[in-house]
Amino acid sequence: MRIAVTGATGHLGGQVVESLLAHGVAADDITAIVRSPAKGAGLTEVGVRLGVASYDDEPALVSAFDGVDRLVLISGSEVGQRLAQHANIINAAKTAGVQFIVYTSLLNLDTSELGLAIEHRGTEELLAASGIDHTLLRNGWYWENYASAIDSGKAAGKFFGAVGSAKVSGAARRDYAEAAAVVVTGEGHTGKVYELAGSPALSYPEIADAVGTVIGSAVVYVDQSVEEYQKTLEGFGMPAQTAAVYAAMDPIIAQGALYSESTGLQKLIGRPSTSAVEALSA
Repeated sequence: MRIAVTGATGHLGGQVVESLLAHGVAADDITAIVRSPAKGAGLTEVGVRLGVASYDDEPALVSAFDGVDRLVLISGSEVGQRLAQHANIINAAKTAGVQFIVYTSLLNLDTSELGLAIEHRGTEELLAASGIDHTLLRNGWYWENYASAIDSGKAAGKFFGAVGSAKVSGAARRDYAEAAAVVVTGEGHTGKVYELAGSPALSYPEIADAVGTVIGSAVVYVDQSVEEYQKTLEGFGMPAQTAAVYAAMDPIIAQGALYSESTGLQKLIGRPSTSAVEALSA
């Protein structure tokens, strides 16, 4: 059984490859989809095959998927371009004869109002129409997304946001990577939708406490208005347009977009999810 992983040199994709190897998949049964051979040099050193293709190049993807039975489709990072890119991957997989796709989607997608949800929703629809067996892994937030709070914590002893009392059911990337490895190598997952959430969920003051534990000094959460938060992000050097996008997410997070009581993640990986302190320390 040959398994391919797209985005195999990215933060999540790379950890999926590591998890597959840890689960006993032979290195030469893994095809890492990369943009250039140079990016995959470390993978070839351990015997992993390379498939060279970008998400934008459907013919190259068809070639890269040659002989592949199962695919972990890591959602792209280029917001606004991802739906077209995912369509390329799904079409290429169908042409190449891939039998099963595992897709990394978004937690609470059925109700999510996050801007990120639009392309995930479209991709799920493409998979449903493709005729290829698939499983949807609706990943929650990565604790690593708060790594920037380490810098503000060190600089000012503060962690900023505009989410009020909302809680986030986060986990480490390696938790979601391991779940993907379990599903793509296992049986009985076809057609299932897994809402993957970490536990315990943390409020932003609790995330600030976790950051404080990591850096060894107290960090306080400062709850701001969306406008204030955008200016804060700009003050840390983020471009205005990007800061506006990030700040606009917080009122939606405040409504519970990143919270779930699902235990699907823990059941798949057979252990508790990684704590914020451990994830941020790494």
